[in-house]
Amino acid sequence: MALSWLPTIIFLLIFLFPALVESAIRHYNFTVVLKNTTKLCSSKSIVTINGKFPGPTLYAREDDNVNVRVINKVQYNVTIHWHGMRQMRTGWSDGPAYITQCPIQPGQSFLYNFILTGQRGTLLWHAHISWLRATIHGAIVIWPKKGVPYPFPKPYKEKLIILGEWWKADTEAVINQSMQTGLPPNISDSYTINGYPGPVPGCTSQGYTLHVEAGKTYLIRLVNAAVNDELFLKIAGHNLTIVEVDASYTKPFTTDTIFIGPGQTTNALLTTDLQTTGKYLIAVSPFMDTIVAVDNLTAIAFLRYEDTLAFPPPVLTTTPAINATSETSKFMDNLRSLNSKKYPAKVPLTVDHSLYLTIGVGINSWPTCVNGSKAVGDINNVSFVMPSTALLQAHYYNISGIFTNDFPGNLPVPFNYTGNFTGGISTSNGTRLYRLAFNSTVQVVLQGTGIIAPESHPIHLHGFNFFAIAKGLGNFDPKNDPKKFNLVDPVERNTISVPTGGWTAIRFRADNPGVWFLHCHLEVHTSWGLKMAFVVDNGKSPDESLLPPPSDLPKC
Repeated sequence: MALSWLPTIIFLLIFLFPALVESAIRHYNFTVVLKNTTKLCSSKSIVTINGKFPGPTLYAREDDNVNVRVINKVQYNVTIHWHGMRQMRTGWSDGPAYITQCPIQPGQSFLYNFILTGQRGTLLWHAHISWLRATIHGAIVIWPKKGVPYPFPKPYKEKLIILGEWWKADTEAVINQSMQTGLPPNISDSYTINGYPGPVPGCTSQGYTLHVEAGKTYLIRLVNAAVNDELFLKIAGHNLTIVEVDASYTKPFTTDTIFIGPGQTTNALLTTDLQTTGKYLIAVSPFMDTIVAVDNLTAIAFLRYEDTLAFPPPVLTTTPAINATSETSKFMDNLRSLNSKKYPAKVPLTVDHSLYLTIGVGINSWPTCVNGSKAVGDINNVSFVMPSTALLQAHYYNISGIFTNDFPGNLPVPFNYTGNFTGGISTSNGTRLYRLAFNSTVQVVLQGTGIIAPESHPIHLHGFNFFAIAKGLGNFDPKNDPKKFNLVDPVERNTISVPTGGWTAIRFRADNPGVWFLHCHLEVHTSWGLKMAFVVDNGKSPDESLLPPPSDLPKC
């Protein structure tokens, strides 16, 4: 009897103070609800998690086991994707609807259960069905293991900044109208910074303020949760030292402008020791170096020193031109893996599968649409058709007729991808996957096309990190371009921008069995079919095999 309290004490130590143990189970409840958007000066109700916009931040340590129960209390089907999480053998928790799971239907719930294997840094979570991620999104902060320092100076404090995109209309109505008419969807009405658009006419909200003290170093954790736009961020009078992207450490470099695509994250050190105390503008603006329409507004927030007088005039900054390709190229060229003894860049030096994937937009005949046609996205001229049964379930249970394994690794009929195109603009349709043996190495050249209009595409791969070994303009030259591949310290990411009228080459090792999505993270292009998936077979041993599905996996 004297020790009857001991189990309670152990429970408290593990669940209330997980930092005291090497690894822990982190429990979260995510309830999907409607929330009135008061801080956006709108009477519109939006779909949120736990009534928050952005949603709650998930905090954990490397190698922690994370449990998140998602309870759906709205009229829409819902899934949550843990963007950038490796999901080693736990593809059931990856989240893309009809790829790894059937959606959570209204009134139902599902427990996402995964381990943060070998990852530390900043990632994000978001809905992965239709356009619900416009308001269902939040950050993931993964600290290093207890006692393991950052590979850069320890910051005084950490600050989280989440960028988003805002429509005055219901985003589900926006994409539904587009799919019915066959025309591009309406662009957003503003960008948001931690849920605020900044001071606007007729709105009492003053937006977000980043409070700092002089003489300190802060770690800024930056997340781009926007739906369709790549963005620039600048802080007037301050430089930022980049130390990590997509939860992978980088060689530090200093810049006054951050370029960040949808789904990407960036950690940067901000020092305040050289600034005159005051109030400084934070500006977020779009990047688009072609004719495609985007929201061309600038969202603003302020960095404010705590000892500043009540109402100082803000120090302003200029934003990059909307078509500032040189800024994006300079930023991406400076990104290199840390490649230290503790954090080596394990770039595959040999290649088992060499794929050449052309990405772009076409036009297909569609009699029910306004012009008798609709815009479609495609990879290697295949516009992806979403199945009615989740692909991972079909793969695990050997259900025939859901998908085929014949996705083309190269375009059957080559053409001048970035030049003047004179051929047809229609695509084929299908649920075609590309099969990979466990632990095989893969090189993918992502080639942009200009069939309708050349455009920068942020491409996201689920289930893996990859190394971005090179990029270039024009058509990829298989003879000469490999000579400039960086196989020593290329940046490691989960989402990469393919430049307008150009290409990007990546490599990864297929060491994670399951079905893994690859798609453009511009939601409009994903909706149109610019996506495909890999099937990675089990290895030889149980620890190289996909785990069985959980008992509460949603049904279609």
